[in-house]
Amino acid sequence: MATILDGKKLRDKILAGLKNGLDKLDKKPQLVVILVGDDPASKIYVNNKKKTAEKLGIISQIINYPSDVTEQELLARIKELNDDDSVTAILVQLPLPEHINKDNVMNAITPAKDVDGFTPANFGKLFSGQQPHVYPCTPKGILLLLDEYNIEIAGKHAVIIGRSNIVGKPLAQMLLNRNATVTICHSRTKNLADITKTADIVVSAVGGKIIEENMLKNDCIVVDVGIFKDETGKTRGDVNFEYASKVASYITPVPGGVGPMTITSLMLNTVELFKEKLSPAARGILEVSGVLDE
Repeated sequence: MATILDGKKLRDKILAGLKNGLDKLDKKPQLVVILVGDDPASKIYVNNKKKTAEKLGIISQIINYPSDVTEQELLARIKELNDDDSVTAILVQLPLPEHINKDNVMNAITPAKDVDGFTPANFGKLFSGQQPHVYPCTPKGILLLLDEYNIEIAGKHAVIIGRSNIVGKPLAQMLLNRNATVTICHSRTKNLADITKTADIVVSAVGGKIIEENMLKNDCIVVDVGIFKDETGKTRGDVNFEYASKVASYITPVPGGVGPMTITSLMLNTVELFKEKLSPAARGILEVSGVLDE
């Protein structure tokens, strides 16, 4: 049976280190989340982020606009937040209503406050081999999880199913930067099983039944980013866990694998943006917490 990549356990370890460091500082970071509309799932995500932030001592603010807010009003508020020195990090919860241009909104966030790492400046630095202010949360969480279990990445063949800007594309580049050989698959990929059977690391980020029997090679590492309710109402991921856990050497559960690491990475990113503006002494306090890089 595969070893479980336990996202909850690593989340608790990292957040304890963050809290320990932040408790020693008088000044605290502030995370501002902009939510448009009343989508129930988005509200749950945003409230969970707020609760996690507050437990760490991070100041958290939710700005909730009605679904008919204009793009101009949203852009004006983002400019105010960009100019407010007390605001460390800005997050716009997606999706946005159809009348709002998502790219215009994301592009308006100053890169130094872009906690998701989605602005063109941060994305561009990632893909050009430079250091962005922060890395996108879900890919970052995946790599943290692999590193925690001492899983070698260099030289491995990683197959990523999904090409979104949130997971697939940035993760591919981050793995490439770690010297993996990367293949990206998607809805138009033919003979998917022939490709996944060659993978040392398989990452599925689609949100549907993708990895079924006879699609994996022995002792591969399986990272399941997908999460949805199946026809029986059960929460599951993209991967047939019963099958994959007997074939793989390591596997993430759903829930409890990648999900906890995504919100953990958001908190890490908030503190990393905060660290950029601190004195050397204050940065040192956070670094010795054992979480942030020196």
